[in-house]
Amino acid sequence: MKPYVKLGESKMSDGTVFSLHQHDGKFYLKYNGFDLMSTALTFSEELLAEIGCAALLEGKASRPHHPRILIGGLGLGFTLKRTLELVGRPATVEVAELMPPLIEWNRTFLVEHNGPLLEDPRTKITQGDLFDVISSKEKGSYDALLLDIDNTPDDLITAGNARLYSASFLAKIKQVLTPDGCVAYWLSEPAPKFKKCLVKAGFHVEAHAAKPHEKSKRARHCIYVATRGD
Repeated sequence: MKPYVKLGESKMSDGTVFSLHQHDGKFYLKYNGFDLMSTALTFSEELLAEIGCAALLEGKASRPHHPRILIGGLGLGFTLKRTLELVGRPATVEVAELMPPLIEWNRTFLVEHNGPLLEDPRTKITQGDLFDVISSKEKGSYDALLLDIDNTPDDLITAGNARLYSASFLAKIKQVLTPDGCVAYWLSEPAPKFKKCLVKAGFHVEAHAAKPHEKSKRARHCIYVATRGD
């Protein structure tokens, strides 16, 4: 049996440990020893881009001349890769990633899967907390937000992420979107309570079932797309 090879490790301030492993030609991102994502299961991460960018691509007449998209969480780069494939040029795709080593791993180990995504002139990498990144933005800064940060609001990857789901921060998200913009959340499973919070914040919410793999029999993941109710 082929062994797992640890390629790198990073410990966050709250004690959470992220590590990158390689096994049988595939890469696995773990946190505290548990699988978080892998290059073997990328379908739902790519679907996040497709569903979140759908409104930008429906009609060229109404498409922004220069789409501005923010991806929350770089991960293994598959949401970024699919977004760049979809939006064309010109466009700006900003990625907010908290963990510096993960940015470096995408530039080194993962480049054989996704190519030099971070060197694409449309890509802007911002190393920092998503809360701080969005909080610093002005009204109408983005046409779409694609957020893949936690499993669900009740199953956080790091404790500090709880503030991403507060009523005040949801109001800020609504503010930084353009009038026709949307925010799409990747969730490991449906989160009805969070859906109600989005509606209470003034969003119209659609839920999309998402398979972990294109050939999976069961769609256990979920993507919420929230558009401004006004």
